[in-house]
Amino acid sequence: MSSILLLTSSPRSDSYSTKIATELADKIKAQNPGKTIVHRNLAGAPLPHIDEFFTAAIRTPADARTAEQNEAIKISEALVDELLAADTIVIGTGLINFNIYSSLKSWIDNIARAGRTFTYTETGPKGLATGKKAYIVLASGGVYSDGPAAPLNHAVPYLKSVLGFLGITEVETVYVEGLAFGPEAAEKAIGAAQARASELALAA
Repeated sequence: MSSILLLTSSPRSDSYSTKIATELADKIKAQNPGKTIVHRNLAGAPLPHIDEFFTAAIRTPADARTAEQNEAIKISEALVDELLAADTIVIGTGLINFNIYSSLKSWIDNIARAGRTFTYTETGPKGLATGKKAYIVLASGGVYSDGPAAPLNHAVPYLKSVLGFLGITEVETVYVEGLAFGPEAAEKAIGAAQARASELALAA
């Protein structure tokens, strides 16, 4: 059974990125009843940062790893399995210091694995996590989708680069932006994001 991997990363209980990303995942599932949703709350259950034990383990052939090395990458192996089992990925993040939350970055560090989600070839790296579609839900106080502040939006270009490197090239973005411009602007931004999510879910 195919799955929708929902990744939320905001530490805020009233997070709009979490709200819209969750709604989008639910709407995609409603259009595809056979799918299941696997939710990783990366803020509520933070992943460990990679360390020297992790890096040593992933550089050791699987059949030569010690018990300690297998333990060091146990979480990473589970995360990679979740990613590879999914055919849809929904990522929710706020724009923090012009990029993604560190909790989401830790997920990326754990799943970007040579030999599992990408490989090196004579012509360069090749993604192995193919056949998937991804959706990015980005919430921000200002407007970063276009206009003068757009160059400061490093979150979407970065996520698209990482996903593309892994072989996931079909990526859609939902912006929930201008939230700091007052209640009326926030309400309008949320409504626009929900409409965009509904549109994308219908096309999924």
